[in-house]
Amino acid sequence: MSPKPLDYESLNENVKKVAYAVRGELYLRASELQKEGKKIIFTNVGNPHALGQKPLTFPRQVVALCQAPFLLDDPNVGLLFPADAIARAKHYLSLTSGGLGAYSDSRGLTGIRKEIADFIERRDGYPSDPELVFLTDGASKGVMQILNTIIRNEKDGILVPVPQYPLYSATISLYGGCLVPYYLEEEANWSLDFYNIRQSVAAARSKGITVRAMVIINPGNPTGQCLSEANIRELLKFCFQENLVLLADEVYQQNVYQDERPFISARKILFDMGPPISKEVQLVSFHTVSKGYWGECGQRGGYFEMTNLPPQTVDEIYKVASVSLSPNVPGQIFLGLMVNPPKPGDISYARFVAESKAVLESLRRRAHIMTDGFNSCRNVVCNFTEGAMYSFPQICLPPKAIEAAKKAGKAPDVFYCLKLLEATGISTVPGSGFGQKEGVFHLRTTILPAEEEMPAIMASFKKFNDEFMEQYEDYRGYSRM
Repeated sequence: MSPKPLDYESLNENVKKVAYAVRGELYLRASELQKEGKKIIFTNVGNPHALGQKPLTFPRQVVALCQAPFLLDDPNVGLLFPADAIARAKHYLSLTSGGLGAYSDSRGLTGIRKEIADFIERRDGYPSDPELVFLTDGASKGVMQILNTIIRNEKDGILVPVPQYPLYSATISLYGGCLVPYYLEEEANWSLDFYNIRQSVAAARSKGITVRAMVIINPGNPTGQCLSEANIRELLKFCFQENLVLLADEVYQQNVYQDERPFISARKILFDMGPPISKEVQLVSFHTVSKGYWGECGQRGGYFEMTNLPPQTVDEIYKVASVSLSPNVPGQIFLGLMVNPPKPGDISYARFVAESKAVLESLRRRAHIMTDGFNSCRNVVCNFTEGAMYSFPQICLPPKAIEAAKKAGKAPDVFYCLKLLEATGISTVPGSGFGQKEGVFHLRTTILPAEEEMPAIMASFKKFNDEFMEQYEDYRGYSRM
């Protein structure tokens, strides 16, 4: 009897190739342990509210009024909501064609795209066209949409940083393209090495791969670095020379925990460089409400902005966006609020600033606690988390541990992370899920657990790690880091 269409052996092979470690084996085991009653600390995914971060008050007030517009007709509404939240809710409702229950334009509400374009102009110092801003259900959907537009067949290559966020490897597999890795330099704080990048391109071309695009994640995920202006300038020159479209994943642009390298958008540097580069390099930039001090992951609000793409291409992207009819409208409103928050003099301004500042300052302290904690552990080294929401420590595993992992049928870092999970309840992601150099092992954890719990979590990690190393080290033939 022949297999049915949705039997495993009949499935699209590209679907089978997709791997997504952030919710892979470790996450599934953690979920099992949680059902058995073990306390699990889910540090595997950048999901701030799930780890106790409180939502900002003003955006939630505005969206609550938009979701329940009958409240605006209640004579007591002013007792429950500040006047600026009421005014903003009325503003957003006026942009829709029937409230939050109605489809918007497939690109998103025109008024919100205008607010985003104004934000981009304020940030970069160069005008932005709302017609080149498309709203999406989170930045991930935008990345998928653009990769789907670029990848034509299995010979089309996308340069992706390694370690990388597995959205990229998974989506490239799904669309049948070819991931071309370029390794970030851990010893140089995860910076770009253009000699290495050129070698990656040459190796891909020697195999008949047409390299068409390059991804940067800045600030980095999982590596937490902030790229310097010089690095980004060199990157843009490289894209110009090699005729690559640059995909700039800038979703962590509000998450910066040091002052030496502030976030500067690829778009600003592109325009600062002037012609011919500023007129020629094709750039798509991504942002979201899921990160920053907002952490509104479940609201699924994101956007991408296109630079130097021809009108016919923009029309094709619009056409494909139209297949999904509309991005979710509450997510769009969160985007509008993110790029156009309360201003000085507004009733909600002081509270909004206090709440957002408290989140960012706490994240900065947690970045230090976690980095210092990892670096105090035997055989663990970790670059400081300059930005984003993650630490990516290197774990130097003794040969006996690698041998034990092999016997257990596990990759060495998966073996370590599973042992960590069982012993402590800390759910991380092995570095192999993001890519790493041969023979080098990492794990990724978020810096999102509550600040007051962080010292205990790091103490628990240190105890486990030191006992693990004690168990597997061979003192005669193995030297510690």
